[in-house]
Amino acid sequence: MLLAASAVAGAQCAPMTPAPEKAVADAAATAPKPSSLESVLSTMDDASEKFRSAQADLNSQQYQKVVDETDVQKGKVYFRRKNKELEMKLDIAQPESKYVLVKEGKAQLYQPGIDQVTEYSIASKEEAEGMFALGFGGRGHDLLKSFSVKYGGDEAVDGTKTAKLELTPKSARVHNMFTLITLWIDASRGVSLKQQFDEPSGDYRRAFYTNIKLNPRLSEDLFKLNTTTKTKLVHPQG
Repeated sequence: MLLAASAVAGAQCAPMTPAPEKAVADAAATAPKPSSLESVLSTMDDASEKFRSAQADLNSQQYQKVVDETDVQKGKVYFRRKNKELEMKLDIAQPESKYVLVKEGKAQLYQPGIDQVTEYSIASKEEAEGMFALGFGGRGHDLLKSFSVKYGGDEAVDGTKTAKLELTPKSARVHNMFTLITLWIDASRGVSLKQQFDEPSGDYRRAFYTNIKLNPRLSEDLFKLNTTTKTKLVHPQG
């Protein structure tokens, strides 16, 4: 765009005369450089070195192909690095309260309405970070261990320049859940502003992160589930 603007300005000053070489060179030097896969992964690596915690507002949209409907959930999400492990807490406020806690090799879903915790085991640290915290605290080059990563170009999300990364899971287990995971990474901060998880059925989930705060002081209580003495604990089979 800057090159085009310089050419137009030159034409206005001197019709039928090519723009001066210096003006073209200056415009090329100041034009925003497109991202590349390597540069995005390196930005994420740098961000990971400085990462201690994060919080954001979340808008999650679950599309169901069979009924052609989208369910929307809104809430807040929290991340922190503790003892070299990444922990996540998800507080959903709408349309109903529920909480997800990922830590210590487990993912727990607490539904206060039925006073039940459903607990899932996580196969590995990589799976926990890969599936629940993509783009928040993880190293960019670590994505290459679990995914085939393709750079999909630069796109704007809510007016912010992002780099689009398309992740194809290498693990058959993960691929059976998600055929493709797409991240829109803030080019300056190395965090996700948007994510999409495509399922084999044609369903997908989109997550939008806003009001992101990096390295805030987070209470220890945020990473706990406020259950009751009567809370039922369930372990799904499979």
